[in-house]
Amino acid sequence: MKHGRDSWYDDDAGPLVRPYAVTRGRTKSARHDLNLITLVVTRAYENAAMEPEYIQILRICRFPLSIAEISAKLGLPLSVIKILVADLIEEGLLIFSSPPGPMNTETPDMKTLQAVLDGIRRL
Repeated sequence: MKHGRDSWYDDDAGPLVRPYAVTRGRTKSARHDLNLITLVVTRAYENAAMEPEYIQILRICRFPLSIAEISAKLGLPLSVIKILVADLIEEGLLIFSSPPGPMNTETPDMKTLQAVLDGIRRL
């Protein structure tokens, strides 16, 4: 059911705005270090000139939230949230903390793997 003259809102479905409209056509974030468990927190407050999605993110992130939690709370796809959060980080309005990546990216050699396997078998 539509809200009178507002054809962009449906009572059953919610806002009828495609994700690429919210991100202005962008499909990927410039930041590759944001993942589902990256925590973000507001560093500065919103202003009235911002898009509503940016304002919502800044308001709910007054306490640290993960990218996944923001997506769930706002009902927007993760890909959209990553793009919007990256924009806010670039503007200095959010700060973030991602978990550290793997320290050692080398693949262990076969001798080491075999020694571990032999040790496990002896247990």
